[in-house]
Amino acid sequence: MKAITLHINGNRLAAEVEARTHLGDFLRDSARLTGTHLGCEHGVCGACTVLVDGEPVRSCITFAVSCQGRHVTTVEGYDGDAIMQRLRPAFTRHHALQCGYCTPGMLATARDIVLRLPDADEARVRLELAGNLCRCTGYMGIVAAILDVLAQLRAEPDPDINALRAQARAGQFAPPLVADTQGGIKAMPLMAQVGRAASTAAAAVLTAPAAEPVALEQEVAAIRGGTRIEASFELPYPAEAVWAFMGDLPAVAACLPGAAIESQEGEKVKGRIAIKFGPMAAAFVGAAKLERDDQARRAVLRGAGQDNLSRSRAQGDIAYQMVTLDSGHTRVDVDMLYTLQGPLAQFSRSGLVKDFVRRLVADFGLQVQARMGGASDAAAAAPAAVQPLRSLLALLWERVRRSFMGGR
Repeated sequence: MKAITLHINGNRLAAEVEARTHLGDFLRDSARLTGTHLGCEHGVCGACTVLVDGEPVRSCITFAVSCQGRHVTTVEGYDGDAIMQRLRPAFTRHHALQCGYCTPGMLATARDIVLRLPDADEARVRLELAGNLCRCTGYMGIVAAILDVLAQLRAEPDPDINALRAQARAGQFAPPLVADTQGGIKAMPLMAQVGRAASTAAAAVLTAPAAEPVALEQEVAAIRGGTRIEASFELPYPAEAVWAFMGDLPAVAACLPGAAIESQEGEKVKGRIAIKFGPMAAAFVGAAKLERDDQARRAVLRGAGQDNLSRSRAQGDIAYQMVTLDSGHTRVDVDMLYTLQGPLAQFSRSGLVKDFVRRLVADFGLQVQARMGGASDAAAAAPAAVQPLRSLLALLWERVRRSFMGGR
């Protein structure tokens, strides 16, 4: 392990890293600046491009220890930069991004073009962009955005950008920072917050401290733009018996794989739920509150939580309604509405995940049935964590069979 000190987006950050750690991995895993994207990890695609002392660098093939004492700027650190204040809206106007994966690296290279080559024409811009690959746009919008900014600056020079260009020509560091009224240098507003958060992490590996349980009262506001999933399961018991069981939160949690209640106060609980997806694991810690309507036999469990490792946050409502089928049978209709923010959000909206959740609800129904039937805790024990890989593979096979074999 080697001790290093970097100036990341205007904030000093000290840590110990292995000599083999690449800058891109350090930025994403240790500094938690995940705006830097890793693509090929061979220095070819350019997605990981960041600025080191104001110059574009492939962070996937640059060792973090080689940046000792240097100034690193990532896409999170551009907010106050005079050049980026023109490039970002130009990228929007010219539709210069689609999936956005290459965009952080594209912006770093585009800034360098505007800084070094004020008279660049289309051919030169395309040549300079040759090290940044995009699989979506065809480059037309990206080139047009850069040429647009260059034309703006030729028609109406910007004193701040001219000063940065003069620094670059003199071989001096031209950082994406803005001068304050006292003549000093100040960091961008966004990174002033991110940097402080990163600096409070443990110096050895910058391990984030355990998160406090989410304050439920602050999280149960109306969920906007969430993902909705509807499912149901049937039980061979009368509605009043099912309703009584579903009001016992510890018993209900015992039927859900990976769930554990750590404390309960009336209808409020604090706990965690563990999820394991192949090599990926997450443990959401948070709080929930149960709201019951005994007359309608309907309830809503409102909760929110955070995974300490990925810093992903989840918020959701799970509503369930007892529907009497006959004197001895009940259907439980489940309506879930949730949002997911952070790295795990990329998994939250796929149809496959929705199919998996419906299957998970069905398995939950089987656990409830087993426990209501008097099965022992050992016999009815749910898995220690949600492990969806096998279920997802089964769902994939079902979809293939329906598509190519007519459902037979």
